[in-house]
Amino acid sequence: MATKKEQAHELYIQGNWYRKKGNYHEALNCYTEAIALDEDSPAVIAKQMLEEQFDFYYKDLYNP
Repeated sequence: MATKKEQAHELYIQGNWYRKKGNYHEALNCYTEAIALDEDSPAVIAKQMLEEQFDFYYKDLYNP
């Protein structure tokens, strides 16, 4: 059975895959789950960068 750090890393990798495919919603979900499992995950930075993109490009995404 995988440890929480290993699961967080897998979710981070999966989030990167979704982000590269343009599925930002799923990427954000993966990063959020990874952070819940491991607060020191690189998903913290990836999520922050993705949210900055949303703030700049998709202002109405959070406020439909």
